[in-house]
Amino acid sequence: MKLSSNRSVLNWIVILVSFLIVSLILWNTYRFFQKFKEEERIKMENFSEAQRELVKTQDLDGNISDLPLKIIQSNTTTPMIIEGSKGDFQSNNIEIKAKNNQEYLKKLSQEFAKENTPIQVIYNGEVLSTVYYGNSVLLNKLKYYPLALALIIILFLGLIYFFYRSSRIATQNKLWTAMAKETAHQIGTPLSSLIGWAELLKNENVNPTYIDEINNDINRLETITERFSKIGSIPQLTPTDIVQATKNSILYLEARSSQMISFHSKLLEGAVLIDLNAALYSWTIENLIKNSIDAMKGKGDLNIVMEDKPEEVCILISDTGQGLSKKQFNTIFETGYTTKKRGWGLGLSLAKRIIEQYHNGKIKVLSSELGKGTTFQITLKKSR
Repeated sequence: MKLSSNRSVLNWIVILVSFLIVSLILWNTYRFFQKFKEEERIKMENFSEAQRELVKTQDLDGNISDLPLKIIQSNTTTPMIIEGSKGDFQSNNIEIKAKNNQEYLKKLSQEFAKENTPIQVIYNGEVLSTVYYGNSVLLNKLKYYPLALALIIILFLGLIYFFYRSSRIATQNKLWTAMAKETAHQIGTPLSSLIGWAELLKNENVNPTYIDEINNDINRLETITERFSKIGSIPQLTPTDIVQATKNSILYLEARSSQMISFHSKLLEGAVLIDLNAALYSWTIENLIKNSIDAMKGKGDLNIVMEDKPEEVCILISDTGQGLSKKQFNTIFETGYTTKKRGWGLGLSLAKRIIEQYHNGKIKVLSSELGKGTTFQITLKKSR
């Protein structure tokens, strides 16, 4: 128990450390993006200053200075639009596809203004031009990098959750398997004694009817022991008449249920072969019927209907009980989930395991309405 606890703590430490590492990567990427964006801003401000200096030198001596010109020509990556004092537009590092260049550049400049604050080139108190610039290709790639990392984090957390859930389910399955086998072992000892006592009673002139009933219960206990012993191992499936197997389970429970429960069966005519483990299949049917009886609180109508399909057989078990909400349709099959005050939440979980894992079939809540009842459906493939 202590080893399991330590392992759980270690797993959570690994998860926490991994999450912190990815978070630090995200934060540093964001900081780098902001730094790079500031650098581009400085570059555009230098470009604007170079333009102003270019105008200034032309005003003073009519010559064009090499340094401002080199600064202006050095921008080969950042897309930008220069709006002149007369409202005309010029562009750099922008691929023009529109026929009306001026309208296109005007619209694009408005989009750039949303990304970055425009820079005005002012000389002698007059606005010579306004520089609009967008993000460079590299900056745009960096902008989406945090989103990619965020997606990686989500996938990472999803993988952790899947691993944790699978590990928990595997642990639960081992626990229930061990409990089932131990139960079968514990039942075996008093069962052997009961068989011996039944043989002794035969020689004591006891009413044979009593002996028959005792033998019926002994046979029942042997069936229960067999069922528990098969949980956790791969059961042997043999072609079995599912109609007769279902009928036997119904008759057994009908004889032992309250007379206030009305059983209504509509089974198929003739034999229908399904690859079954009869002991486990009957356990499933009995679990569903008992669950329905409990839902009706010992009073109501129980309907068992079989539907024949080309390659499958469907068994529908309906009750007039309290019903289920939509969100309970799947959770009701989870191990430990129960709506009863004294339930363990094993019956429907075992039924799902028997049908879906052992018989490759399907079991589900077909329909349910609060206060009106529930219908369970089992689907099994026919033997080939």
